[in-house]
Amino acid sequence: MYPYLSEFIGTAMLVILGDGVCASNGLEGSLFKGSGPVYVMLGWGLAVMLPAMSFGFQSAAHFNPALTIGLAIAGLFPWSMVLGYIVAQMCGGFVGAIIVYLVFKDQFKLTEDTFGEDSVGTCRGTFCTGPAIRNLAQNVVGEFAATFFLVFFIVCITPTAGTVGLNYFFVFSIIMCCGFSLGSTTGFAMNPARDTAPRLAYFLLPFKYKDADWAYAWVPIVGPILGSACGALLGSLVTSWPALSI
Repeated sequence: MYPYLSEFIGTAMLVILGDGVCASNGLEGSLFKGSGPVYVMLGWGLAVMLPAMSFGFQSAAHFNPALTIGLAIAGLFPWSMVLGYIVAQMCGGFVGAIIVYLVFKDQFKLTEDTFGEDSVGTCRGTFCTGPAIRNLAQNVVGEFAATFFLVFFIVCITPTAGTVGLNYFFVFSIIMCCGFSLGSTTGFAMNPARDTAPRLAYFLLPFKYKDADWAYAWVPIVGPILGSACGALLGSLVTSWPALSI
């Protein structure tokens, strides 16, 4: 049970720290309101890296159903553990989102969401992603691309990076790179446990005005899973190539 427990706790920590960055940047009454995208990228990178360093030895620190599925498709993770990992990750994301709400409860009370066709809503945007321009097919492409690079680099860099701790420092770099380069169109969810589970928590929490945007919710599921599968397959292929001998 230890790998599943590690995935649960690690995913909860990732969501608490990552969504905490979004709350600090966006909510009224926050000392860090309006800190900007660089603050968010750095914060999310650290939010992924530190739990990964803590639980990498115990579970390989997936914290992401798309990553787990992609690695299994590429033959890099046993299918027998996939369902348990996904359940643990989604439960961790849900619990993490509830804790974010409790920590920032006063700030949420001060923040009033407005919703439009292309509006994420500040409170909802703390928990889950939304597109800058709503074009669902193009939004899937954006999530596919960001997750493709995430998983490709994870698969390719990990065997050559050295120690486990150093591996996860590179994950920090990968997260920031994907966010800076490809995150501006959809908010780069890349992870159903970071988007779908907190979206459900937001839907169930006692906000006066809320819209979970379930019509969009499939995008940060389908795009990341497809991107992860392709990234893992190509990464597995690349790492099988013989090293250059000079």
